[in-house]
Amino acid sequence: MEGVPVTTHTAGSRSDSLITSVMVWIEYAIVVSLLIVAGVVLVRSVVGFFRDWGNFPDSVVGAVDGILVVIILLDIAHTVFGHLRSWTFTVRPFLVIGVLAGVRDILSASAHLTLARKLTTVTFEETLIELGAGVGVVIFLLLGLLILRYSRHTEEGEPAG
Repeated sequence: MEGVPVTTHTAGSRSDSLITSVMVWIEYAIVVSLLIVAGVVLVRSVVGFFRDWGNFPDSVVGAVDGILVVIILLDIAHTVFGHLRSWTFTVRPFLVIGVLAGVRDILSASAHLTLARKLTTVTFEETLIELGAGVGVVIFLLLGLLILRYSRHTEEGEPAG
């Protein structure tokens, strides 16, 4: 047909482009939000540590717990930001984040057992269950990481084999 302009953009591709742009902006907002929350948690953890100096064992546990939360938040932000740059979704970072979260729970429960002034039988049993569940989760996620490592599956930016 002569005289009819041919366009490469259809209504579908324009709407796809709009949706992709909205998704990218939302993901950037998520990264910024995670960074803000991580900053607030870090500041509150450090301030709480120095404010509760007289209750030193508990303030150390609180500070370490807060710092581990910051590490987890930063790992999540890094993973989301990496997805934005490469447009690939990798499983490995989420398994590592899960391991970090599990280790955080194990450390918190261990500190609770060590530093508790009064430990009832029920509290002791609940803490042991929490420890066991945390260890189970960490072992399960580490097995997932091992399976990824020794399978033929490769993720973007990682060497095969």
